[in-house]
Amino acid sequence: MLLTEKSTSEKFIVTSDSHTSPNQQLLPLTATINEKNHLVIGGCDVTELVTQFGSPLYILDEKTLRTCAAQYRDGFKEFYTGESQVIYASKAWSSMAIASILASEGIGFDVVSGGELYTTRKALEISGFTTEEINQKIYLHGNNKSVSELELAIDCECKIIVDNWLELETLAKLTAEKQKSVDILIRLTPGIECHTHDYIRTGSIDSKFGFDANQLEAVFTFVKEQQFMNCIGLHAHIGSQIFELQPHHDLGEVLTGWFKTALDYGLPVKELNIGGGLGIRYTESDDPPSITDWVKTVAQSVTEAFTKRNLALPKLIAEPGRSMIASACVTAYTVGSRKVIPNIRTYVSVDGGMSDNPRPITYQSLYQVVIANKMRSENAETVTIAGKHCESGDILIKNIDLPDTQPGDILVVSATGAYNYSMASNYNRIGKPAAVLVNEGEANLILRRETYEDLVKQDLLPHRLTK
Repeated sequence: MLLTEKSTSEKFIVTSDSHTSPNQQLLPLTATINEKNHLVIGGCDVTELVTQFGSPLYILDEKTLRTCAAQYRDGFKEFYTGESQVIYASKAWSSMAIASILASEGIGFDVVSGGELYTTRKALEISGFTTEEINQKIYLHGNNKSVSELELAIDCECKIIVDNWLELETLAKLTAEKQKSVDILIRLTPGIECHTHDYIRTGSIDSKFGFDANQLEAVFTFVKEQQFMNCIGLHAHIGSQIFELQPHHDLGEVLTGWFKTALDYGLPVKELNIGGGLGIRYTESDDPPSITDWVKTVAQSVTEAFTKRNLALPKLIAEPGRSMIASACVTAYTVGSRKVIPNIRTYVSVDGGMSDNPRPITYQSLYQVVIANKMRSENAETVTIAGKHCESGDILIKNIDLPDTQPGDILVVSATGAYNYSMASNYNRIGKPAAVLVNEGEANLILRRETYEDLVKQDLLPHRLTK
């Protein structure tokens, strides 16, 4: 969708419909501007949300999240004739409210720890799903699962995506001791490169995740010999924030070859998990494929590869995370101090930073910023947005054109649903922000703001240090 040339934040507001792909938008689908010149999301004035709930504040738009889920779910129904299941990569942002919403849209869950597994199960239990429904929706990932996490997964009867030899051997021992079977998928390293950050590229040979191709025969032989281990599928994931479709097309061909090998070994494989990785639009210059185009590419690739080998189509699993949740959320901050260095830079500070969004300092990630109470105001200055933490590198965004900013203005960073809250910390003993879910003018708190008392509740003082 082309944007008209404007020097105000108004250009980031789009007229959306059911075909608008949220991952291609800078703001949530419900974003509008009201008569006060204020940003409105989910029918709620963002400045009023900050007045009510404080800042920093994560604002999650329910309509955008549900639209993402529907486009993935319905896309596979349209382009893939076999069975399919979309599972959400919970590492992007795990919370009970998000799990409940996505489960109601028919989405399953990829969890990577006992904590994510517990959170998801508890949310679905409260939401009214049966134990059998819950078990079928959850897949446990991880390259170094603990014994307690594996035991929890076995007891919960969720599916386990096995990453390495230690895990295979541990599972064989635990299932034998418990006399309880477990369904597993084998994670493989496909050796596919894609253009993304080194830290989020997981499909190359030099990766901590998954078995290499030269280990396959030994792995398949071992698994076949286990009485309580059912290998129901294969998994691969090539990375994150990917704007290219070709690597995902190539992955289908590679995985199909391995799938055929697993069948030749007599393994009852029936599921093929092609991971996720679709990128989103963080800045004006970003141009990711749509959700529909990504789904179509994956579905056609797998269909062609299986048809060529005269194989029945597998149950096709996809696990989007970032592209499911990122564009549905923004973070609102309150502007504070300013430092002007003549002929060099102007710093504008906000009341959050690296503790609620570690991606800029970790990955040098870029974002788009708007002033929520000045959406139609003309850009008047170039500033650098600084966080409040005691680190020179705590910079949210460098050299961005904005309207004249004043203390008390509400600055909004877009596309912060993925890896912001989930990677948040208490650096400088700052509490994690609150999060609200907005929908049709209603705002519901889904995460409470941490208090000073929350920060010390796990602290202990040895008796000898007290009077």
